[in-house]
Formats: sequence, C-alpha cells, structure tokens
Amino acid sequence: MKIAIPIAEGKLCMHFGHCEEFALIDVDSSGKQILAKDKVEAPPHQPGLLPGWLAERGVTCVIAGGMGQRAIGLFQEQGIQVITGAPSEEPEKIVTQFLNNNLAIGTNACDH
Repeated sequence: MKIAIPIAEGKLCMHFGHCEEFALIDVDSSGKQILAKDKVEAPPHQPGLLPGWLAERGVTCVIAGGMGQRAIGLFQEQGIQVITGAPSEEPEKIVTQFLNNNLAIGTNACDH
C-alpha cells in the first residue's frame, strides 16, 4: 500500500489542493510498518490533476484534512481510497496511527 499525504511545513496541509509537497509512504499494512518514504513537490494547482498524478506514482490511499466531494469521486475513479478529517500532524505519525487503527478522524475540513 502507498499512502499520499499533502504537506506544508512538514505537517499535513488542511487544504489538499494547495499543499507544497506530498509525502509518499510505502507501508506493509499487515505488519503495520512503514517500509519507505519519499517527498515529492506538488504540481501547480489545477482542478482534477492530482488523482491521475498520484495514481501514476502508485498511490492507493490518500489521507487528507479536507477534500471536496468532486475530488473524492475523482480519486475513487482511480481506485484510490480517500480518508478525510485527519489532523495536522507529521506524515509518519498519521500513517502509524492509521496502521494501528487509532487515527483520530474529525470532520472533512473542506466545504466544496
């Protein structure tokens, strides 16, 4: 499984489409461990671009603070699971909590 987390200043960026970069984290979900991590610069903001761009990089899950319903649908069309309402924390902490089923999910921080 490869998880993408939008980040700004080293923590999850609450506005998905306007992040500085993405943390791409390969995980062993059965062993509940991080296998590899990388950071890639986000492409310029363009509606509808990110689902295909992240799918090309092997992403199977996105963890975000907020994301609009249309964007969620576009990710799902690419076969990418979307989790919204995550807190603004370091990507490794978020992924570890997710793997251990104790990620505190709040409301979707996006209203469009």
